[in-house]
Amino acid sequence: MVDYLVVGSGLAGIAFAETALANGKTILVFDDDSQNSTKVAGGLFNPVILKRFSKLQDGAAQIDYLQRFYADLEFKLKLEQRLLFNVPMLRKFFSVEEQNNWFIASDKPGLSEFLSVDLVTKEYSGISSPYGFGEVLRTGYVDTALLRSAYIRYLDEIGMLLNQSVDYRAIAFDAAGIHYNEIQAKHIVFAEGFGVHANPFFNYLPLDGTKGELFIVNAPELNLDVILNTNVFILPLGNSRFKVGATYNWQDKTALPTESGKLELVARLKEILNCDFEIEEHLAGVRPTVKDRKPLLGTHPEYQNLHILNGLGTRGVMLGPYMANLLFENIENNVPLNPSIDIKRFWNKD
Repeated sequence: MVDYLVVGSGLAGIAFAETALANGKTILVFDDDSQNSTKVAGGLFNPVILKRFSKLQDGAAQIDYLQRFYADLEFKLKLEQRLLFNVPMLRKFFSVEEQNNWFIASDKPGLSEFLSVDLVTKEYSGISSPYGFGEVLRTGYVDTALLRSAYIRYLDEIGMLLNQSVDYRAIAFDAAGIHYNEIQAKHIVFAEGFGVHANPFFNYLPLDGTKGELFIVNAPELNLDVILNTNVFILPLGNSRFKVGATYNWQDKTALPTESGKLELVARLKEILNCDFEIEEHLAGVRPTVKDRKPLLGTHPEYQNLHILNGLGTRGVMLGPYMANLLFENIENNVPLNPSIDIKRFWNKD
């Protein structure tokens, strides 16, 4: 009997699969490559919501946890390239007013440990910055495309990967647990991202999708060794290449790049850069988001062997490992979930 069937191999599915394995459990992961948000994600981690200058719930704990999680995975997967990059993040100021707002925010409880009070005046070629920058502390990124490809390969090597879609009609329940065709399991964890809309057990949950588009650009005159996060983020990849994103579209649920998305990103990038750039790649994906901006964790109200880990939105790199551990502890040790992330908050609601 398998302890866990994990449906989905994006950030949420990988995080839960690895959490289960690290705790001595057996798993099988379903991967049908139907969702691409992990492969095209920016992969940034940042403990502050910069648009509103507000702290994230458990942000410091999530940063601590992801550092250990991805460092351990780098070692376990024996990668020649790094997964985890701790890189400073700067916020460009466009006015004295923005400077003042930054310093006011940096004095707030819960934000002071993440917002530096030192104005960054360094000049970066390719960027006009007469008002300087503010630095966010404890930031960086994860190479999500490498993470997914390497982890899928690892699962395949140890015989814990099923390259197929799950057939919900084949899920049957008995006293011992769950039967799925010839497989017997104790639990199923659904980590399908936007694909949950096809899941008859959890499609009642109000998971929406926000489409995001991003670029890979080449900009030889841009000399940037930090993450710049303003109206778009600019992430240095090396060799004059940068990842730039991202757009937010609540209506379009396709994972296809659009001309409107391209024009929006180009316009925003030109507001920041005063150098030329060439678009090498134009990518798109649909993020699994919830209107209350909280993840979806918990157990089905009727079937106690069915669980969900979803709704990580734009912060999957940061939320994934931490939330996977919370869900695992809830399933295995009955540790209660915070009501703000528990799917019970949507029970009995119209």
